[in-house]
Amino acid sequence: MNRQALVGAFVLGGVALLVSAFVLFGSFNPFSHTDRAVLVFRGATNGLSVGAPVSFRGVQVGAVDRIAIDYDPKTREAFIPVYITLRRDDILVAGRKNGHLPSLRELVDHGLRGEMNLKSFVTGTSQIDLDIAPETPAVFHPEIASETEIPTRQSSIQAITNTLTHLPLRKLSTDAASTLVTLKHLAETLDRSIPALADSVKQTSDHSRALVDTAQLMITALQPQLQKTLTDIDRLARNGSGQLTARGHDLHLLVENSRRTMETANQALGNIRDMTGSRSEDRANLAATLRDIAAAASALRGFANDVERNPQLLLTGRRQ
Repeated sequence: MNRQALVGAFVLGGVALLVSAFVLFGSFNPFSHTDRAVLVFRGATNGLSVGAPVSFRGVQVGAVDRIAIDYDPKTREAFIPVYITLRRDDILVAGRKNGHLPSLRELVDHGLRGEMNLKSFVTGTSQIDLDIAPETPAVFHPEIASETEIPTRQSSIQAITNTLTHLPLRKLSTDAASTLVTLKHLAETLDRSIPALADSVKQTSDHSRALVDTAQLMITALQPQLQKTLTDIDRLARNGSGQLTARGHDLHLLVENSRRTMETANQALGNIRDMTGSRSEDRANLAATLRDIAAAASALRGFANDVERNPQLLLTGRRQ
């Protein structure tokens, strides 16, 4: 009997130690307050499994309980609801006393958001990270979530993954291959053309050097003649300046005489204008003179006609 009691006490002690170790070092704590929540992801949840940690800025506050798939045949869209358990005792709010903890709905209203991030690059496992991000709009799925829903946002790793997933790799590969072929063809063309181009450049350089040498010789030969021509031009300019200085007085007199002649001409034109004016007395006298001359010419014409008809008038005169 004592032996059986000893065995039973040993077994009970072992169970108590096991439970104590599990409670102290494990994630299970029957005396802590927990909340259940769900996060609905639209994309893939690669690396996320049941038991994955749920952390808030690096501090683990829960774990993943269940991962499901919600498929809508009408829209052909699939959502991944991830159910988690949060330990409320690990979440404190400044100013709250007497153990009064905020509800999960209050935390969501204050901007609690969740995202899926890579936990280990080696194993490829993922975890759920929570953070306060009120600038991220809250999108809820009441038709899917049966628990309190924590809105999700796209993590930077997911954004990079989606970008890489939607990259047109086949087109990029085809374009790269086409570019390599073009570069190879260009390299071959340049390999064939560069020697001929180098020879042409060398010949052009030789011709240019010969042309420069010829031009230098011509300039050397023409330099004395150019110097003589410049000297003659300078002497001609000095002579012209001297002649202009010497003829300056004559030119002044010529200009003065021309001015006087112009004044005399203007005065004569003024007199003529006065004589031919409509109210000028000289014009009236000239008009009377012209009328008298016209009358005399008419009388002379009549006398000439009479003489032509009767020549004796020259001897006998007209009889009264």
